[in-house]
Amino acid sequence: QGQLAESGGGSVQAGGSLRLSCTATGYTVTTSCMAWFRQAPGKQREGVASLFLRSGTTIYAPSVEGRFTISRDNSMNTLFLQMNSLKPEDTAVYYCAADNFVGRRGDTYYFGGCDYNYWGQGTQVTVSS
Repeated sequence: QGQLAESGGGSVQAGGSLRLSCTATGYTVTTSCMAWFRQAPGKQREGVASLFLRSGTTIYAPSVEGRFTISRDNSMNTLFLQMNSLKPEDTAVYYCAADNFVGRRGDTYYFGGCDYNYWGQGTQVTVSS
C-alpha cells in the first residue's frame, strides 16, 4: 500500500524557518504532479506549492512566493518544502499531495494545473508573533 508521510512541522516564531519533508512509498510512474497544501482552522484547504515531476516546473501561491521553495531529492521519493520568513498567517496543517498514486484515494483539490487526489496525514505548523 502506498503512503505519503509528512514530517518536519513544529512551532516557530515569526521570521523563522521550517523544512517539511514528504516521503513517498509506493511511488508510481503515473504520478505527474506533487504539491503541498495547507488548511487553517475554519478555512478551506489551499494549494501552497506544486512541482511537475517530469519538467521540474514549480508553481507557488502568491501568498508564499519568494518565501517558500518546493523541491525533491534525486531519488524522487522525498518532497520538501523549505519555508522561510514565516508569518503567523502561515499557521496551518500542511499536507503532501499527489495527483496519481497508490493507496486510498481522498478528496480532490485543484492547484496549478493538477487535480490532487492522494494525501498524507498532515503536519502542524504554528507560527507565533
